Amino acid sequence: MSSAPITISEIIQTLTEYTPCDVSDALQKVHSLKDGGNFPNLTRYSESFPSKTTVGPAYTVLFAPLDDPRPKVPQHYIDVVPENSVVVIALTKDLQVNYAPYTTVNNALYGGLMSTRAQYLGAKGSIIFGRIRDLEEHRGLKYPVYAYGTATAAANGSVVKCIGINVPLEINVGTTGVYEQINPNDLIIADENGVVRIPTKSVNLQKIIEYIPKRVDADQNTARDIAEGVAVATAQKKYRAGL
Repeated sequence: MSSAPITISEIIQTLTEYTPCDVSDALQKVHSLKDGGNFPNLTRYSESFPSKTTVGPAYTVLFAPLDDPRPKVPQHYIDVVPENSVVVIALTKDLQVNYAPYTTVNNALYGGLMSTRAQYLGAKGSIIFGRIRDLEEHRGLKYPVYAYGTATAAANGSVVKCIGINVPLEINVGTTGVYEQINPNDLIIADENGVVRIPTKSVNLQKIIEYIPKRVDADQNTARDIAEGVAVATAQKKYRAGL
């Protein structure tokens, strides 16, 4: 008799026990995603508690220049954050660049009041493809926030406006203008190593969850052998064979 398929809540709970590196290994092996789902250049500015790993479905928010013809979203995006989600904020493509600091907006897209509200509503963390401010507030809340950098002046209403909630986000991830998409409800996994997205509509989550603990166990055994003098290639071949 086959076991029942794992639920999305069980998947999320399981992923909190691992790292984005573990998830990237699985995405590379199981689904041949060369980048392992990684979104580069983000830094964690405040830690989560009690779990070190931030995991949840993406609640996406899109900001555009004030002169963008699309109307501003009437409600404040932070007041409708779904419980257990990860807030993911990005800028339109015209405000992104493929070199540091990866955006032409020098103001902060996100601050302490936003984390206070997001945490109250049950969000698991916030990923900002831009600048943030109020670091001590995020850290005091023990609410995880990831961003490209920091700034002091606010951006919302002064240089940008929110034009979309739960819309696809296109993120510049390459030196040649390569864009990767984050869709609403894609799973986000993040810690001090970086941020990974699992595209839930195109991958087999069951296989991902089944592969991760096997790979972690293999790598732990590999590390032990290497520490005892075994060559890296020999140890990897011994424990990763068949995975």
